[in-house]
Amino acid sequence: MSSSGGAMLAKEEENDAEVRREDQENINSFGRFNARLQEVKEEIEGLKKKMEQSDDASTELMMGSGDNVMLHLGNAFFETSEDNATEYCEEEVEKMQEALDTLVNEEDDIVEQMAKLKVILYGRFGKSINLEA
Repeated sequence: MSSSGGAMLAKEEENDAEVRREDQENINSFGRFNARLQEVKEEIEGLKKKMEQSDDASTELMMGSGDNVMLHLGNAFFETSEDNATEYCEEEVEKMQEALDTLVNEEDDIVEQMAKLKVILYGRFGKSINLEA
């Protein structure tokens, strides 16, 4: 008796349903959705960290003394007023928030599509298929 990392199914839990082309396409779609979902979650976390850093920088600038500051853009630093730097940080946070909203909507859509596929695939294969992460 060999096990490939999963639990063996009892004889009554096995499903001998033949895998049709449509089933395989649904399984493949589920796998692609699952991979994209993980990517989106990572992008969301990264964006949240960037937003927090920009927000912290904006807060620090507000507590400044009104002197010029060095603004880091790409690989270069530019001297600018605190007001310009604060405005830049706030604009960046707004852009990141829009991107975050888009990613959250995409995440919701993916989860919805995966739920639909789970219903179809579990209905067809029962406990013979594992779609849980």
